[in-house]
Amino acid sequence: MIRRRPKLALVLAALVVAGLWTAVRASPDTHLPIAAAIVATAPARFVTDTLRRGETLSELFARHGIEGSDLSALLAAAPALAPRRVRAGQVFEFRYGVAGPRPERVRTRLDPDRVLWLRRGAAAPWRGEIERIQWIPSPVRLAGTVRSTLYQTLWDLIPDSVLPAPERDRMIYDLADGVFGWQIDFARDLVEGDRFQILFERLVSSQGEARYGRLLAARLWARGRVNTAFVLPDDQGRNAYYDEQGRSLRRAFKLSPVPYRITSRYSLSRFHPILRTWRAHLGVDYRAPVGAPVSATADGTVLRAGRWGGYGIMVALRHPNGIQTRYAHLSRLGRGIRPGAHVVQGQVIGYAGMTGLANAPHVHYEFLKNGRQVNPTRLDLGDGTPVPKARAAAFEAVRYHYGRLLDAPAPQLLALGPN
Repeated sequence: MIRRRPKLALVLAALVVAGLWTAVRASPDTHLPIAAAIVATAPARFVTDTLRRGETLSELFARHGIEGSDLSALLAAAPALAPRRVRAGQVFEFRYGVAGPRPERVRTRLDPDRVLWLRRGAAAPWRGEIERIQWIPSPVRLAGTVRSTLYQTLWDLIPDSVLPAPERDRMIYDLADGVFGWQIDFARDLVEGDRFQILFERLVSSQGEARYGRLLAARLWARGRVNTAFVLPDDQGRNAYYDEQGRSLRRAFKLSPVPYRITSRYSLSRFHPILRTWRAHLGVDYRAPVGAPVSATADGTVLRAGRWGGYGIMVALRHPNGIQTRYAHLSRLGRGIRPGAHVVQGQVIGYAGMTGLANAPHVHYEFLKNGRQVNPTRLDLGDGTPVPKARAAAFEAVRYHYGRLLDAPAPQLLALGPN
């Protein structure tokens, strides 16, 4: 009897529930709550398009039904989107509604730090908004020994997960040209077996992108001598670099216009590979691939820009104190390079090539003093100016902090060979 009681209780409970349900259904005044129906709609449609070569913004937007007054309203809401400055290859994302024939939202990346959003609004045809992309910095330390060339060593050492290829090039070029361009000729001073310690800033965006920020500190051993660099921003926020003793690395002239090896040195007698005769070679040739940027070694004014005999496409710059520099065998000129234009040190004035009397891609560099060529590799560039007294304490803190990170592994360490 005791074992049957639970079963009997379940049967009675079921009968009670069934009776109540029958009574409810029979009552005309009883209304049970009913949830709202869930309506499934088609998702928004996204279309990605790219500004093509030779195409205008109006042509791109016309493909998506944005024309006439609608296009004028869109451009008025986006002053940062200057039609004449948008270059081929810029990507635009269009969001279409469920049934709308025209997009209701447009998104495009203006630069690494900004995204432009354009949305159709009720009060205005279009409303524009700039989204700032946040980049979080972190230090990365490189340490090792040179194998073949420093460029190739660093290229092999840094994986794509740390810096993508274009950013890797930026870091290496900044090291060779922007930091040590006055002290080290990377084409001849660094050889296999030389040591290096490099600390640079890696930036990561909220979207997972990585890019090169700036060089923080470095030590390079070249021909038995250690060269150091520590960053200390100046009053305008520009990155300035000083050595261990607090002397500026910047000089009036850089050692070379490109960070590549010398293929032919300054000589009063050299056998010319094209003319097949012995003649003076009053400059220095640097091996450089076609299209490699060539920068001015000092501030100056353009004297000549264009073809000039055996020099091919050449740029000549006039500097103070009767000095002139020449850059020859270029494939093309840099933007805005024409006679009378002012250029600053490090500005790209042209691109390497093999025009004129050249049998391989390279850059021919000459240094003239009062109209006569002198050997640019033997110039005494003097000492740099010291850290301003008002910034001395800040420099000491920077040197101590970054010096410790150079000696001890930073949060990220990439090491090659013995340290």
